[in-house]
Amino acid sequence: MLPNPTLDQLQVFVAIAETGSFSAAARHLNRAQSVISYTIGNLEAQLQLTLFERSGVRQPVLTEAGRAVLEDARRIIADLDGLRARTKALTEGLEPQLSVAVSVMVPEFTVLEVLTLFQRQFATVPLHLTVGSPFLVARMVEDGTADIGIGGATKEAVSGVSELKIGHSFIVPVAAPKHRLAMLRRRLTLADVQEDVQIIVSDTTRPLDNSGFNIISRRRWRVSDMGTKHRLVLAGLGWGGVPLPMVRDDLVEGRLVRLDVEPYEHFEYPLAALWRVATPPGPAGRWLVDRMAERLSNCPNNMADAMARLVEGNETAPATPMGRPAAASLREVAC
Repeated sequence: MLPNPTLDQLQVFVAIAETGSFSAAARHLNRAQSVISYTIGNLEAQLQLTLFERSGVRQPVLTEAGRAVLEDARRIIADLDGLRARTKALTEGLEPQLSVAVSVMVPEFTVLEVLTLFQRQFATVPLHLTVGSPFLVARMVEDGTADIGIGGATKEAVSGVSELKIGHSFIVPVAAPKHRLAMLRRRLTLADVQEDVQIIVSDTTRPLDNSGFNIISRRRWRVSDMGTKHRLVLAGLGWGGVPLPMVRDDLVEGRLVRLDVEPYEHFEYPLAALWRVATPPGPAGRWLVDRMAERLSNCPNNMADAMARLVEGNETAPATPMGRPAAASLREVAC
């Protein structure tokens, strides 16, 4: 009799392979570990193959047969997701509601501008908005909590999630004007900064990583979100890299100072739109992604241009009652 594995068995198999363990797959799929083990046992019996080497290892390791089957399993799941997406597009019209997760890396004025237009264009579509770290945005899309993620570019491809680059931003190292590093008023070396507290945003769902990107100081404070980091840096409790859109007004008005840290690597931070392959955006969601992409395409190409545009935008923009640039000119300010 030919093997007849179920889609559920294949999804469990892929989850174990991608998460690295039966327990992690159980958490990812929100099932008991015993159910995961039982499902894989049945799949191996169906295929008459050993997919994981379990003896003598702490974590299950794919066998040669398992690696071959994994490729087929991923293709079958992707094909089904594609079928679901086409079916959704054919049978559904305007979304009954839209859940959107937006990263703090996306300029706030861009978000507000697009949402104002969205409300006019889709007055009957209720919106559920969550703003948080890129970690949170990607996770909400992956687990289906958010229909669309904006700005949550992932470091690695995530199975079942589509990612479309729609712009970029920059991280700038900053400190309060009275902070010791800011008062040095020169380019800072590793020796200058490594004994000062560096404030770092950590993904609270993962183990601490002491060798993360641009972690330079020996003394570190870890926080759960960028908003908290921003407030601590403003209070002079440490230094750290913060999205340029978040500190735009602070830099122009002197509440923060940009640090020139020699070992700190500056780079273009990609901003992406994310959604699950099986549930692509409908008309309202697609409109939202397209409008975000249009506005974020105005971002400068490098940090020097971003800082120059920041100062120029502040000097030439018409003043508002709060003394800040008007909304129309903010599009020309650093992303």
